[in-house]
Amino acid sequence: MTETVRPKKIVLAYSGGLDTSVILKWLQETYSCPVVAFSADIGQKEDWDAVRKKALETGASEVVIRDLREEFVRDYVFPMFRANAVYEGRYLLGTSIARPLIAKEQVRVAEETGADAVSHGATGKGNDQVRFELTYMSINPQLAIIAPWRVWDLTSRQRLIDFAERHGIPVPVTKARPYSMDANLLHISYEGGILEDPWAEPPEDMFMWTRSPEAVPDQARYVEIDFERGDPVAVDGERLSPAQILGRLNEIGAEHGVGRADIVENRFVGMKSRGVYETPGGTILRCAHMALESLVLDREVVHLRDGLIPRYAELVYYGFWFSPERELLQKLVDESQIPVTGTARVKVYKGACQVAGRRAERSLYRPDFATFEEDSVYRQADAEGFIRLQGLRLRIRSLVEKGLS
Repeated sequence: MTETVRPKKIVLAYSGGLDTSVILKWLQETYSCPVVAFSADIGQKEDWDAVRKKALETGASEVVIRDLREEFVRDYVFPMFRANAVYEGRYLLGTSIARPLIAKEQVRVAEETGADAVSHGATGKGNDQVRFELTYMSINPQLAIIAPWRVWDLTSRQRLIDFAERHGIPVPVTKARPYSMDANLLHISYEGGILEDPWAEPPEDMFMWTRSPEAVPDQARYVEIDFERGDPVAVDGERLSPAQILGRLNEIGAEHGVGRADIVENRFVGMKSRGVYETPGGTILRCAHMALESLVLDREVVHLRDGLIPRYAELVYYGFWFSPERELLQKLVDESQIPVTGTARVKVYKGACQVAGRRAERSLYRPDFATFEEDSVYRQADAEGFIRLQGLRLRIRSLVEKGLS
């Protein structure tokens, strides 16, 4: 937003944490207009009464809190998991997939309250600024966008803490424990502090969800997950809502130390950053989904789909959820998921998740064809011609290089 534009009302994506608590006060001081604090409940287990009270005490003209847990899992997490999306081979995109939903609902709140501007607490170094703002532009390009981190002089965590102390704003971050944490139903992430040293091991007391693999039960836990058209619908035979399914798998995975990841990733803006993540339920869900797919999907369909998934994951990570290319890829993914109905059984044990079984009515796995025992449906002699044709170009190339006729 340029200095000449003066908003009449701003809707801030507000979490009650360090950044947005300071931003709420800064927006009031800088633009002298009402600021609506908007919070999205996507499973981060906040004390929402306390969040509302803190926002009002910090000067918010209104506080809007929306329960988006079911929508988050049903319309964002599940579509992404139908694609088995993973960024750079390890990151299950827990923060990335939450931002478009939060920003979309923030735009709705702006329209409902008559605001002409939206604001967020993402820094000018990170990915979230892109994710929020691309969504704003996709949903309502007429709204002005205020990104304080790109214009103010509070350019470090320490300056934020000092600002908060001067204004009497309580924050959940201290100088002794300056982690930046972000949680939702899919994961919790940690950045900053000691984690900025990529050689430093994360302290065990940092982890909020999962038990250490050294402290988990000695007995393995088996979990059965039923799928319909690529989406999980039941855990151990009990049909549950999308949010309930992910919550149940989070409990199981966390109890057995599943889903921890320590990653140095490549941000969209060009720098590397280190993040530590806990994604217990998502790790189990992805393992089970891929196990069932192996039974029911055609080889060439899988190979074609998998060739596009790195691009799909990039689109989610970079913030292009509401883009025509992501929507097009989603249609292809969803078409491939029509036969993905059945059950996968996985075993979780001391931080690991392993496939223990899978079954489906439309299974393409045929024991009568694949058996190593005697069969009457496959002529092994046919393989000779198949191999000779596959090797023909290799044979010709070798003859030419050796000068043989």
